[in-house]
Amino acid sequence: GLNSVRIEAFLTDRCGRGKVRWTTARGLIPLFGYLRGLGIVPEPTELAPASAVGGLLLEFVGYLTNERGLAAGSIAAYRHVAELFLAVCAPDPTVRGCGLKRLEAQHINTFILTECARRSIGSTKNVVNTLRVLMRFLHLEGYTTTSLVESVPRAIPWRDSGRSRALEPEQVSRLLASCDRRTAAGRRDFAILTVLARLGLRRGEVAALSLDDVDWRAGEIVVSGKGGRRDRLPLPVDVGKALADYCRWGRSRNDHRALFLQVQAPHLSLAPHAVTEVVKRACQRAGLAAVGAHRLRHSTATAMRRAGAPLFEIGQILRHRVVASTALYAKDDLDALASIARPWSGAQS
Repeated sequence: GLNSVRIEAFLTDRCGRGKVRWTTARGLIPLFGYLRGLGIVPEPTELAPASAVGGLLLEFVGYLTNERGLAAGSIAAYRHVAELFLAVCAPDPTVRGCGLKRLEAQHINTFILTECARRSIGSTKNVVNTLRVLMRFLHLEGYTTTSLVESVPRAIPWRDSGRSRALEPEQVSRLLASCDRRTAAGRRDFAILTVLARLGLRRGEVAALSLDDVDWRAGEIVVSGKGGRRDRLPLPVDVGKALADYCRWGRSRNDHRALFLQVQAPHLSLAPHAVTEVVKRACQRAGLAAVGAHRLRHSTATAMRRAGAPLFEIGQILRHRVVASTALYAKDDLDALASIARPWSGAQS
């Protein structure tokens, strides 16, 4: 008898009593996954949307899945922004969008300006991209009489403003040394940090690694990246030793094929945000300012560039699709830039 209605009542009661844990359906996923595996709790059933906005969001998710072919993480991010926009600009759309038919460019501009005030440039760019996709969907499905795609202003990311945010080699060493490798959690965190620092993987790619991706005999590892790409990278000796130590002495013995698992039961695979938390906790132990997992990717590229690796090799390791993404790290090699800089021919200012 444990259904979605009772779960929602449980969460509402905890939120009403000021609790900070077990207050979202996402937090209950490990528990219910375990109970469903035992056959104690029935499988979830699709419920009718609680509101017109909910139904519209379900259609939008179906469009992103079937027409755009986006990954689950991207769909969740698009849905979140769409929900924010609809809550402000169309809180009560009726069948075929009576409220949406009154949607104008000024509503879009007002929403974007509000979001710009509290977001970074990169985050604002994601909001703008989502709105363009949402406007195209609303027009194709007949919710708006005209296409408002061109009414969404484009966000300029300014990719080349400033140097990269790499950590110094000494800081990376402090992060690795902060892990207590006598414990299961310490071995796992050390292996994760080593993979991030030496291979430059994204946090989602680390979370998606499985035992089958590591070819111990060939000394290679398969990485599942953006756009469904699967790339084979060499497995350095130190990375292989860290992974082998974790698999032998730190990883829980079960049938789960994910490489990195939760330390506490249920021993499920790590989520991408958990990889970021591993890095932040290591920063706290090492006495460094908290950084995200992506900063170690920057550190990998910068260390390779300082060691003399050409940009195309760095791009191959980081699996960049365009050279412009890799060119960012050339700005950290000041000696190389000084050798090609031309003297200033103007008068002193």
